[in-house]
Amino acid sequence: MVQQITAKIKQLAEQISLADAIVIGVGSGLSSAAGYNHYHWMPSMEKYLEDFKMYYGVSSPFAGFYYCYSSMEQQWAYYTRYIYSMWHLPTGQPYLDLKEIVDGKDYFVLTTNVDMQCERVFPKERLCSFQGNIGYFQCSQPCHDHLYENHEIIEKMNQEIKSIALSPELVPRCPKCGRIMVPWVRDDTFLEGSDWKSSVKRYEDFLSDYLIQQPEKKVLFLELGVGEMTPSIIKLPFWSMASKNSQVFYACLNLEVSSAPEHLKGRSMYITGDLADVLNELRKQIEERKNIK
Repeated sequence: MVQQITAKIKQLAEQISLADAIVIGVGSGLSSAAGYNHYHWMPSMEKYLEDFKMYYGVSSPFAGFYYCYSSMEQQWAYYTRYIYSMWHLPTGQPYLDLKEIVDGKDYFVLTTNVDMQCERVFPKERLCSFQGNIGYFQCSQPCHDHLYENHEIIEKMNQEIKSIALSPELVPRCPKCGRIMVPWVRDDTFLEGSDWKSSVKRYEDFLSDYLIQQPEKKVLFLELGVGEMTPSIIKLPFWSMASKNSQVFYACLNLEVSSAPEHLKGRSMYITGDLADVLNELRKQIEERKNIK
């Protein structure tokens, strides 16, 4: 089995070498591979949130994020500590490996993750954070088109958490209308404002450039750790675009076996295994190819 995976990784390294452009779809599985699983408790995040876990009995960090708290002060205490952990956890090695893997290539990253890991390693002009970024606040109305980076205020708020709650005056409020602020994460109040629209347009322009304007170019669609919670954002569009262009190759890397569409046979591959190990080996394969050249 190990030899089989190694052979597939070599094949993927070859596809990366041949590609004129790479479209990367990043799901929660990549953060899980980095040790930051938002759907199950892992030591890296539990150390920041253990008091909330014990008090509320929440089954995961995300379960705590969407828990029905009895007061806004309790809810915002959890938000604060959760966001604080995101600011303080180091950049995951799989993200660093991915950056090295695509170095020197024309690429674009579409992610459904909100934990700021992609934003740390990829420049804004090559990234679309489709579901938001927990490092920003927005008005809960929202009454205006502006996002507020929350690093400094989160640092201050975290110091003031007492008995797993914040004082009412510390709950952040919109400077325009006075309503309570919320993390810029997809929900029924999510702000699809100018920042979000600009990032989506960059993604669409990148696709148009290679799939429509230059259809002869070789494009690799690289899907990493994408589950089936929101397949309409990355997985299904990748399948559709790959099926319509003979110059597109689709690669799916995931911890568990993923669906394999029949119409992509011969132009697709699936590598099942720990993404941290797979990307680390893929980076080594890419480095070897560069050294040989």
